[in-house]
Amino acid sequence: MEVLGSLIETYGYYGIFIALVLGIVGLPIPDELLLTFVGYNIFISRMTWSGSLFAALLGSLMGITISYLLGIKLGVPFLKKYGPKFHITEKRIQITASYFSRYGGWLLTFGYFLPGIRHVTAYMAGISNFKFGKFAFFAYLGSLIWVHTFILLGFTLGNNWTIVSEVEGYFHNVGIVALILVGVALFVFLYIRRRRKKLGH
Repeated sequence: MEVLGSLIETYGYYGIFIALVLGIVGLPIPDELLLTFVGYNIFISRMTWSGSLFAALLGSLMGITISYLLGIKLGVPFLKKYGPKFHITEKRIQITASYFSRYGGWLLTFGYFLPGIRHVTAYMAGISNFKFGKFAFFAYLGSLIWVHTFILLGFTLGNNWTIVSEVEGYFHNVGIVALILVGVALFVFLYIRRRRKKLGH
């Protein structure tokens, strides 16, 4: 937590951007914890909503795009050789490849909420020759949802920010819960929309 505080104090919005670029590419940076801390800083008026969201979104978009381009240019051998240095294990590569072949774009969108998986999806998209337009639609949508979710979490916790340090080890579960909530919200939205169409509204 002290490192995150120092990063925000020293580099501000640039620090958010750089940390997320490196974190998405694969460096061991606690992305969700960082975003939640950013939300807390918005709560205490140390940062603004617009500046924080812009920096976080730009950083995550840049990171996911770099990963995609590396997948296109360097392929599976690169991922297997250098992946372990970024905590991208061969097991994670195999799991992601299996899911990607079935769910493709949606894994790019919701894979952000699954630590370890989000670091591999963009590489797999590049390796699979996913068209950039299709990649950008799903991946950038996912980035928007993910960034908003965790910044809002930090803002909502407010002065209770200290509990975040206590639950840091449980952010995998937080991500899964957030993914489920987003899925439920999407399902309800589509259901209501379909019902309205049937009723002629």
